[in-house]
Amino acid sequence: MTAVLPPDLHLVVTLPTYEEADNILPLCEELLALSPRVEVVVIDDASPDGTAALVEERSRSEPRLHLLLRTEDPGRGRSGRDGFVRALEMGAEVVVEMDADFSHSPAYIPPMVAKLEREELGLVLGSRGVPGGQDADRGAFRRGLTVLANGYIRLLLGVGVRDCNSGFRVWRRSTLERIEVGRTFSAGPAIVQELLFKTARAGIAIGEYPITFVNRRAGESTLTLRKLLAGYFTVLRLRWMALSGKL
Repeated sequence: MTAVLPPDLHLVVTLPTYEEADNILPLCEELLALSPRVEVVVIDDASPDGTAALVEERSRSEPRLHLLLRTEDPGRGRSGRDGFVRALEMGAEVVVEMDADFSHSPAYIPPMVAKLEREELGLVLGSRGVPGGQDADRGAFRRGLTVLANGYIRLLLGVGVRDCNSGFRVWRRSTLERIEVGRTFSAGPAIVQELLFKTARAGIAIGEYPITFVNRRAGESTLTLRKLLAGYFTVLRLRWMALSGKL
């Protein structure tokens, strides 16, 4: 991972958060250090642990750090949508979405952007499913569940991506505009499948870059079995909408 970001590239990183007080500021500092043209938007759903307050205080002395505080209509999907919209309003040429718990390393962003530009892609995923990628710190059951989930999504949605569940993505501005990201309907984590499906259906080239996915550095995950099952139901809904001409 020797790539560096182009010095003139305006890149905005979006970080949907809920109770990430232990991780958020160290992560933002690493992201801002990638390039003077990088900006970070933290989209917080009124975390009770003070995540938003930490970001707001730091943003007073760091103009490239921004807080989007959401107090209504909570959910990973809504936060992701609003973050994308804000990034586009800020004039971003490239938008990165990633988790705020250090399971996605900022060090992968420069080579992912390089792949986006070199291969003229519209989207690059940080992938555990291609050679060189791996799911570290997970037991056999969790890794097996990930494999089954990806097979299910690929079968129903007809996408050739190996890691359909990856929430670490580098988007070209034109891709987000073309799929009308502001009209995303998924309330929860299924936003990643919705946007992937819409991108593939639009005929936009998608690439995957190998990453090592690790467990969060601090705090506890808010992803529950209920949310996972709701996401798999959304995959069925997407397939039905496509077949009925409503997507």
